[in-house]
Amino acid sequence: MGANFFDMYRRCFTIIILHVFYLQAFSQGIIRGKVTGKEGPLPYVNVGVKGYNIGTFTDENGFFEISDIPNGLQSIVFSCIGFQSIEKQININGRLEADLNIAMERSFEQLEEVVISGSRTEQKRSEAAVVVGIIDQKSLETVQANTLAEGLNFQAGLRMETDCQTCGYSQLRMNGLGGAYSMILIDSRPIFSPLMGLYGLEMMPTNLVERIEVVRGGGSALYGSSAIAGTVNVITKEPTRDYLNINAYGGVIDHQSYESNLNASLSKVFDKAGITLQISRNDREPYDANGDGFSELPKLEGLNFGLNTFYKVGKYSTLAFNVNGINEYRRGGNKIEEPAHKSDQSEERDHNILMGGLNFKTSMPGIKSSASIYLSGQNTKRKHYTGIDQADAYGNTLGQTIMGGFQYNYLPRFHTITLGAEYLFDYVNDEIPLYKYLIDQETNQLGFFIQNNWKISTKFTLLAGLRLDRHNMVNRPILNPRMSLLYNLFDFTQLRASYSTGYRAPQAFDADLHIAFAGGGVSIIRLDPELKEETSESYSLSFSYDRPSEKYIYGFTLDVFHTRLEDAFILEDNGLDDQGNMILLKQNGSGSTVQGLTIEGRTNYNNYLELDLGFTFQKSYYDEPVQWSSELEGTTEYLRTPQEYGYYTLDVNPNDRFTVSLNGTYTGKMLVPHFGGAPGVPDDRIVNSKTFFDQGLKISYEIPVRAIKQGIQFFGGVKNIFNAYQSDFDIGRYRDSNFVYGPARPRTIFVGIRLQTL
Repeated sequence: MGANFFDMYRRCFTIIILHVFYLQAFSQGIIRGKVTGKEGPLPYVNVGVKGYNIGTFTDENGFFEISDIPNGLQSIVFSCIGFQSIEKQININGRLEADLNIAMERSFEQLEEVVISGSRTEQKRSEAAVVVGIIDQKSLETVQANTLAEGLNFQAGLRMETDCQTCGYSQLRMNGLGGAYSMILIDSRPIFSPLMGLYGLEMMPTNLVERIEVVRGGGSALYGSSAIAGTVNVITKEPTRDYLNINAYGGVIDHQSYESNLNASLSKVFDKAGITLQISRNDREPYDANGDGFSELPKLEGLNFGLNTFYKVGKYSTLAFNVNGINEYRRGGNKIEEPAHKSDQSEERDHNILMGGLNFKTSMPGIKSSASIYLSGQNTKRKHYTGIDQADAYGNTLGQTIMGGFQYNYLPRFHTITLGAEYLFDYVNDEIPLYKYLIDQETNQLGFFIQNNWKISTKFTLLAGLRLDRHNMVNRPILNPRMSLLYNLFDFTQLRASYSTGYRAPQAFDADLHIAFAGGGVSIIRLDPELKEETSESYSLSFSYDRPSEKYIYGFTLDVFHTRLEDAFILEDNGLDDQGNMILLKQNGSGSTVQGLTIEGRTNYNNYLELDLGFTFQKSYYDEPVQWSSELEGTTEYLRTPQEYGYYTLDVNPNDRFTVSLNGTYTGKMLVPHFGGAPGVPDDRIVNSKTFFDQGLKISYEIPVRAIKQGIQFFGGVKNIFNAYQSDFDIGRYRDSNFVYGPARPRTIFVGIRLQTL
């Protein structure tokens, strides 16, 4: 019996020991924590258990949680391209719940920033099937861009163009196409209306901006009408960390006119909510380049405020709200300090703009889905004057835009399927009784879209989608497909090919709302009653190479593009109205083609030296000549469109405090229309402009004040150092106000101070 008892005891002991080992081997633990960088919480950091298919990503506030971790000594790996990877070992013991707070430092691999513009969903930049360019806050500070208009020149394929020396109207050209072919998005919403497009890029200060995402090429299949040339998505600052930044800037334009900018940003994050506030004040005196008493740069007085806030409704749901207010007064011409109707030639604009949006988004991990519902809008009230010889040419404008929609994303393995619908309403009423000028336009567009981003293998990713639009100014529904293919050819090498179609509705766009001076009167654009939609087909092929390491990164991108337009919108001289004003008729012409090559290069060595550059060669032409003036033969070449243009930025950082920044933009020769009427210009003509190189310099030095967790930065520099500025402006009241080209400003010397949270 003793032997049997001993044997039974031995078996029980063995079972207990084995059970203990089993628990040790297969019991599971939980880790949670937060990942931060120098600038605050880091979203989308990959957190994984080494050797196991277990992991997650940090959320928007840097938090993460991983459960079901096997027992024992485990290595937890934190990785995010652009930051140095971290590996932490932790002993999981039973149901251990461990808290980890990780601080990551930047590396020099900036290839995998998270972007949304290429596919309407968040994805790493290197995994996007379309090329997405980024202008971040650092880039905007490098070139001392106080407004969006000053910053957009520094991206390949983009060129900001000033089109009026009286009011300062400007537009963005992408891949050789005019501003109305590009869609400006605010936080992915198309509320940048045609009316805002006239002056909006110069109205929006960069302290509102987190980053700008640029997608060149046809995008109508994703965003609807008018995205033929591409999209520019302005992502505003969200509350992700606590900070206070204050910036003061002062500049002298060509030893003559003074400008100033003062802005402040405050952000605070709470347990389930956050808020960011921004305010900016911008002032500029008028500038007269040739001493004739008429300004080439208008007087500006601008005030802008912004608010971004969110509230976490639940573990996976967030409600976000943002609002921006813009008040701007601008005045160009002569006798600036007198009432506008007392001047010999003048344009005056007084804008009050309010825009904002509401967005509810939720994630559903159990069914691998996410969804968002959004509503955005803008309201513009404008009082204006456009007159000559003391005419009573006052007018009023009302512009309203409302858009709403929903988007659903389903994420099965290797796929991101996106579908949704959105409605866009836009109304413009613009009137000047003296000229019998009236635009009373209401447009509405209902769109449905579906898209599949399919990671076929480690080598191939296919992005394919369709969008169906019903526009009230188009007599049929329009279906636009889109397809892009990404092929990881070799290590560090990517090949992308894209095809898409698009359209522009027969409505009044930005340039159509601008009244210019010409021939001793004004010129007005009118729409042909028979105007119909313009359609496009776009192709692109790009090759990218980026070689990263712990200390450096270098690479380049070659992008070939081809866009074919059918029933292209053209402007032709249509004589004079009964008041002697020139009428330009917007009508359908023959087809046209825009094609070319964009080259981008980049390198960063240990953050001591960083170089970015881009250059575009292109050709833009109509199938048949366009007669913009009845006095001259028509031309097939696009006007105001250089065949080559580009930019570069170079930062040299000897240490963490001192930075020397060089930047420049190049504009090649182009054909510029010049209406007669000014002294010495009896007839209409075409001018072949010279080339321009606009070189800038900025030097900054930062002093950290650890006691208050702030850094004080002193900076100064020169814009357009060599004063590469147009020298043949018209003079007098009868000048052609559209005869303006080249850099937006002459030499400007500036200084400033910045207080920012470390």
